[in-house]
Amino acid sequence: MKDLLQIDLKEIVKARGMKVPGPVVSLIEKIIHQNELNEILRVSFPKEGADFSDSVYSYLNLTLDVKGWENVPEKGRFVFASNHPLGGLDGIGLVKALGRKYGDENIRVLVNDMLMNVEPLRKVFLPVNKFGAQGREATKAINEAYASDKQIVMFPAGLVSRLHPDGEIRDLQWQKSFVAKAIETERLIIPIRFGGLNRRRFYRLAKWRQRCGIKFNIEQIFLPAEVCASRGKKFSITFLPPVDPSALKAEGKSLPQIAETIREKIYS
Repeated sequence: MKDLLQIDLKEIVKARGMKVPGPVVSLIEKIIHQNELNEILRVSFPKEGADFSDSVYSYLNLTLDVKGWENVPEKGRFVFASNHPLGGLDGIGLVKALGRKYGDENIRVLVNDMLMNVEPLRKVFLPVNKFGAQGREATKAINEAYASDKQIVMFPAGLVSRLHPDGEIRDLQWQKSFVAKAIETERLIIPIRFGGLNRRRFYRLAKWRQRCGIKFNIEQIFLPAEVCASRGKKFSITFLPPVDPSALKAEGKSLPQIAETIREKIYS
């Protein structure tokens, strides 16, 4: 029988060779609600992939309303591109939905490499190292996934949605790389609108950090707390009609313009 999985921040910091004072690590353990996260792991053990995602949503009493399945073909190779309002439960929700449709073995979700510590989702995750150049193995794994028949799921903004000057919470600019890879591997792009928000204070903290000129994303540390604070919420997933990026390129649109066109579709 597999050993019960538990998050141990002290061990994670040690394994990554980071020099962080003990009291600071203890403080972060409280900020991220390590004990509550470990309780989720305990009740979900030893489930993985879509089963684990189902268990997390059930434990937190979350409702996920999925619409637009008619826009998701049974067969084909696609890039599923979603907005990123939550930073945790949106990814888990997509694994829950798409893992049920295609099977865990047939989906790969591009994520921050730190999330590889969430072992129950490791088999559906592909790490993207955001702290410097990606390692050769990570790049190779991503290229192999795109070349395969697996469905690619990603958040092109790279970061969680932010509060904009007009008071709305939306993604930042979408990176063009997902368009380039879709064209290169002859995949259609299926835009996803994930409906849901963190608490307002998360977005305000991000705004304050930017105004202070602090480059380190302090707000990211508080994302696990948003997971624990989400009990009873209702989220939604809406699959929009597939987009052919090669056709848009043939019309004369640049890769950044195509990325923005798709981003605008989910907010229209």
